[in-house]
Amino acid sequence: MTPSDSALDLFKGQHLDREVIVLCVRWYLSFKLSSRDLVQMMSERGIALAHTTILKL
Repeated sequence: MTPSDSALDLFKGQHLDREVIVLCVRWYLSFKLSSRDLVQMMSERGIALAHTTILKL
């Protein structure tokens, strides 16, 4: 298994696009944002999420 294969395995079974997941995780870790803040920021970009969805990431 190559490193890129193992990275792709992290996203198996997820309903959201990889880029959305990585972006939410990056913002969550970089800034002091709540899951509800992330939902609002994603909705401004046309992506509908529930705050409970982000908690599962």
